[in-house]
Amino acid sequence: MNFRKYAAGTAACLVLSPICGGANAQSSLQQLPDIVVTADRAPESIGSTGSAISVISGETLTTSNPASLTDALRSVPGLMVTQAGGPAGTTGVMLRGANTGQTLVLIDGIRVNDPSGAAGDFNFALVAPGTVDRVEVLRGPQSALYGSDAMGGVINIITKKGSGPAQYSIRTEGGSYGTASTTASMSGSSGPWNYAVTGSGQHTNGFSSYGYRIPSIEAKYPNLEKDGMDRIGGSARVGYDAGEGFRFDAGVMSTFTRGAYDASFGATPDTPSNSNQLQQQIWAKAAVDSLGGMLTQSITAFASQVDRTFNDYSSYGINVLPANSYATSTDFRGNSYGAEYQGDLKMGAAGSLIYGARTQHDTAESFGATILPVPTPRISTLNATKDTNSVFALWKLPIGERLSVTMGGRVDDVVDVATFATWRTTAAYNITETGTKLRASAGTGAKSPTLYQLYEPTYGNSSLKPEESFGYDAGIDQSLFNGRVTLSLTGFYNKFSNLIDFTFDPTPTQPFGHYINVARAETSGLEVGADVDLMPGTLRLKTAYTWLQARDLSTGLTLARRPEHLARIALAITPTDRWLIEPRVLMVSKRFSSTNELNPLAAYTRVDLYTEYKIDKNWKVFARGENIFDERYQEVLNYGTTGPAIYGGFHATW
Repeated sequence: MNFRKYAAGTAACLVLSPICGGANAQSSLQQLPDIVVTADRAPESIGSTGSAISVISGETLTTSNPASLTDALRSVPGLMVTQAGGPAGTTGVMLRGANTGQTLVLIDGIRVNDPSGAAGDFNFALVAPGTVDRVEVLRGPQSALYGSDAMGGVINIITKKGSGPAQYSIRTEGGSYGTASTTASMSGSSGPWNYAVTGSGQHTNGFSSYGYRIPSIEAKYPNLEKDGMDRIGGSARVGYDAGEGFRFDAGVMSTFTRGAYDASFGATPDTPSNSNQLQQQIWAKAAVDSLGGMLTQSITAFASQVDRTFNDYSSYGINVLPANSYATSTDFRGNSYGAEYQGDLKMGAAGSLIYGARTQHDTAESFGATILPVPTPRISTLNATKDTNSVFALWKLPIGERLSVTMGGRVDDVVDVATFATWRTTAAYNITETGTKLRASAGTGAKSPTLYQLYEPTYGNSSLKPEESFGYDAGIDQSLFNGRVTLSLTGFYNKFSNLIDFTFDPTPTQPFGHYINVARAETSGLEVGADVDLMPGTLRLKTAYTWLQARDLSTGLTLARRPEHLARIALAITPTDRWLIEPRVLMVSKRFSSTNELNPLAAYTRVDLYTEYKIDKNWKVFARGENIFDERYQEVLNYGTTGPAIYGGFHATW
């Protein structure tokens, strides 16, 4: 298949043809709820925001892989996923071509990027999707709203919240690669109280992270070991609202993942390396209405932790004695805690003003020890902290009945590191007579150097400056045929400077290299979405397409792991009101696994299939097939991906 021609044709069809259709820019292959909370830090109508925001609904999450968010995330325009190996493999997300560490991840509005990570990114393989109600993906630079890391955008993972009579549910499935998964939940409300509790567990024998289904590697290493995964996770939320102007909410979430991985380099790349990773957070929020409801003030206290242990075997083989093997154990622990105040002042015809302040304390620790050939004591290799204090404000102004604009700014002071200011503005213009919405946004982003980049004893550089970016986008959302067809087209541009990179150039004090502000990059592209009710009640088309140009400005070469074309198409077929059949097609063009356009990865097309049948209002059975046409592909060089696989199970609600 000529992917370039196919993708270009798909994009043209989506933009120009009411038969192909398109999605509201705030759509992730789903009809959206009326209200989102991430776009402007407060609940608001989709129609009033000028930001490009996508929502992954709970329905999409429940019909996707229960062991990973990645399948559902792939439905978002402008979002790219790379997964190193099987279910436990490190999973990174890039928004509009930004690096993985330049995407801010929130869980229930709380920052969860890893303070101990070299890039400060978030590993999406650590989240159990069964605990999630929906995901909001805000694209473009958003540091004026959320501070450091939000250069490519913000992903807000929102856990389940209870309402109405008590409800219970259980969903379980099993299938290929020795996979079993179960999620159970309880939610509801009683008087002023609401509650939701969810627990989930997954197990898979997996497949070899290194070389699986790669003929040249399997020919050299015919007995690749399986790299399995076990995960247990849960979340709980409780809220109080008596309707008297005071509200209280609190939540906790924890996920523990034990997984195997491979060194993927050296003389014996297929190794029994393994990891234990714990992701957890707790938060509480109190809100008070005053001045007759004109002013809402809230304060949130939070704490989060990422605890990772890697037992890394870098030289190992079946016929190698332990005395000839080499293995190390490395621990990383990142902690964050702090508080945030936010006020929301409604000013009538003058709009609304959101303002606030935040303080956060981060710590990063790492420890290392040798396991083989001779065990050594565990020693500290990093112990660093930083404090960040911020103030922010956002003015949202309606102009007439059609136009809404926002203007906002933020100042972040990273104590003893840097102080940086960012800004953001948006506009949305609604033409209700034609179902048209015009929107645009512009702003700046910034990312503070991570504690590892600043203070790691061997490679750190305490003189690093924050990374910076400037970006803008403009788009149109169009509804046709009484809402049966929605179209979306968004063009975007981002320029990055002061990017932190690693250089191997030695210095007298750092002979093995160090981090430095040296890189510059530029990304631009087009996002197209479609949601078309071809035959009401029987046939619905949902699709997303991204065209991306991502360049290293110092070399002019394409950035690693950024495909020029990325498309996902799903066709929901409902022969009866109880039966759903949904084939899904993911198409990714050629890209490079490494910088400087090294290690090219071929284009691929993967086809999945989901079907479910509702036995009655409480029970349904389902099955899903992954890569049903046996496409051989790689997302990261030499890392395996799934072969044809089938899973099935049931979902009960009462």
